[in-house]
Amino acid sequence: MRADAVRNRERIADIARQLFREKGYDAVSMDEVAKTAGVGVGTLYRHFPTKEALYDAAIQAWVETVNAAAEKALAGEGSARERMLAWFDAYVEFLTRHKGAAWRITSALGDEGSPFAAKCRTYLNANQRVIDALGAEGALRGDVDALQLCRLVGGVAAVVDNSELDPAAARSMLAVVADGVLAG
Repeated sequence: MRADAVRNRERIADIARQLFREKGYDAVSMDEVAKTAGVGVGTLYRHFPTKEALYDAAIQAWVETVNAAAEKALAGEGSARERMLAWFDAYVEFLTRHKGAAWRITSALGDEGSPFAAKCRTYLNANQRVIDALGAEGALRGDVDALQLCRLVGGVAAVVDNSELDPAAARSMLAVVADGVLAG
């Protein structure tokens, strides 16, 4: 890809990321992204044939951040509950960073045909690492799985994202989830 094409692609993804964050997925049109990025609609569609492909590219940067947050929570000091809650807090923050993402990603979990399948796998894998680590310590119930955990925490995130609740209100709901999956 030519250098100017790479710059256009990156600029479009950056602008889309800002617009999705400010307005939410449904409120942003492809035309608005092209206009704000200062490119033609044809250029936009050459790089991103669908809105889902654009969204996927716009939030790709957080994949490394998600993995780092899971590792940071596990490496942290404190009880298994405190480490799990640190991960849950980070997970909810990621899901609510872009308006509407919590519901979209949580409802797409397990659907490999979803345009958000790569994002779902990122969250599933991160949750699996948390489950494996805490499970190895004997801190989790034996029947907890990554998909279940993603849906539970994603449900809390969706409530916060789609309501007037302060994001800090999620903490008490997450504590209930943590208490339900921890052993004993």
